[in-house]
Amino acid sequence: MVETIAPNQNLPLIYPTRSAPHDLNRDRILAAIDVGTNSIHMVVVKVQPSLPAFTIIDREKETVRLGNFSEQTGELSEEAMARGLAALKRCRAIAESFNAEDIIAVATSAVREATNGQDFLNRVETEVGLNVSLISGTEEARRIYLGVLSGMEFHGRPHAIIDIGGGSTEVILGTGEPHRFLSSTKVGAVRLTARFVHTNPISDEEFTYLKAYVRGRMEPPIDDLKRHLSPDEPFRLVGTSGTIECLAALIADSRLGMVPDPLNGFQLSLEELREWVERLRQMTYAERLALPEMSARRAEIIVAGAVILQETMELLGAESLTICERALREGVVVDWMLVHGLIEDRMQFQSSVRERSVLSTAQKYSVPYDRSDRIAHYALQLFDATQGHLHNWGDPERELLWAAAILHNCGHFISHSSHHKHSYYLIRNGELLGYTEAEIEVIANLARYHRKSQPKKKHDNYRNLPSKYHRYLVTQLSPLLRLAVALDRRGIGAIARLTVTYDADQQELRLDLHPSHPHDDCASELWNLQDKKAWFEEEFQVRVIAALA
Repeated sequence: MVETIAPNQNLPLIYPTRSAPHDLNRDRILAAIDVGTNSIHMVVVKVQPSLPAFTIIDREKETVRLGNFSEQTGELSEEAMARGLAALKRCRAIAESFNAEDIIAVATSAVREATNGQDFLNRVETEVGLNVSLISGTEEARRIYLGVLSGMEFHGRPHAIIDIGGGSTEVILGTGEPHRFLSSTKVGAVRLTARFVHTNPISDEEFTYLKAYVRGRMEPPIDDLKRHLSPDEPFRLVGTSGTIECLAALIADSRLGMVPDPLNGFQLSLEELREWVERLRQMTYAERLALPEMSARRAEIIVAGAVILQETMELLGAESLTICERALREGVVVDWMLVHGLIEDRMQFQSSVRERSVLSTAQKYSVPYDRSDRIAHYALQLFDATQGHLHNWGDPERELLWAAAILHNCGHFISHSSHHKHSYYLIRNGELLGYTEAEIEVIANLARYHRKSQPKKKHDNYRNLPSKYHRYLVTQLSPLLRLAVALDRRGIGAIARLTVTYDADQQELRLDLHPSHPHDDCASELWNLQDKKAWFEEEFQVRVIAALA
């Protein structure tokens, strides 16, 4: 594990790590934390690579209500942040009591939208010693899909998945192979309760408006999902997470006189859900709180959550729903296993999700693949030749450099003028799958600085990088990308092969260019290297010497 002491703390800062190949077959203990709008959840799992599978050995949940922030300021409240910090400290202590080698934490809707969300993550890093990755709504949906796949067999049949959170609702369609459709809509149980529910019990007027609002917001993503189904193609509906599990528990208790444990695989009908929505809307808060399996926090938001589920099922035309108790947290575990090369079974397609997402984005913006692939190859060759000598970045950073090299010229899709700035915008707002928000910000910044000015504190995009680590990463990798771009100045593949040699004694980096055509002097490439090498030489305190081989 890589450990760095957090500022002013004795706690080591935990980052995700990569394992050496000889460790791949041993059992591992991992903790995965979901910092949500309503609650902070953690699972501690034993990963068994030989199967490959994982077993949940402990769970922790605390309702902290990060989503109760001011509509006027859009900020997380001090009280909510204090609750979140306390909960995360307990999660870390529990994970360490199980000797977890990694603690992977992700933050979703509330932190994503709050104006001080990054400030909260910085406090978590400083006060708790955890690095929490902010993920987009679409990336959240992808990891929910992974989590459900780890707990259910799809048998190649279409399954629609709905996950109702505090701040957003994710709707997904897949067959167990690559997902067909992912969506995230800003409709959540906490969000809607705060906005629309002010009477106890809820008044007819508020209830009617709530139902109309939910239908209006959920109709577009449901219509999009349906377009990914063949006409009359049957599908199964799966529901995940706390709100849906609570509703399933109420239905199970009324139908069976008990709540199954586990709930996984329990089926509820739309008719039963409609009956419970009517019952819940007529109850006071105290009456809802007296129901089985109902916590104080859940009793506050269950009406809005039930309306979201009912409206979504009706829009889908689904008469029943099956519960899956695995969702985002378990998806974080699966994603970790994929990144570490521990899965080669039916979910193997997900291991290339980053690559496929980058290439799909490049195609979307008409990036010439041959040229971007050449530049990526040069950039990685420079990275590898200087690793351990001029820098100590590893595989995760190498992957970010590759993505930036492939996409650095996508800004041409908007305009040639200032295309590097357009590239930043397109990458930053493209929701690349498989990446955290911080990683997307790094890729976008690397593309932004492949030409023209170097990073400056006054640049908004550079200031948007969440930490010194990320700014230093951009500062060090951007000069490599600039050299790689210079090596293909004419965009014709003039250089067939590049030999990179680092001389530590002379503090020189030598680039020997092997032309594709024997009579080509590669003058444009050599001239451009001469022009672009200054930043690299300044950053790494070496001389760059380029010549034809």
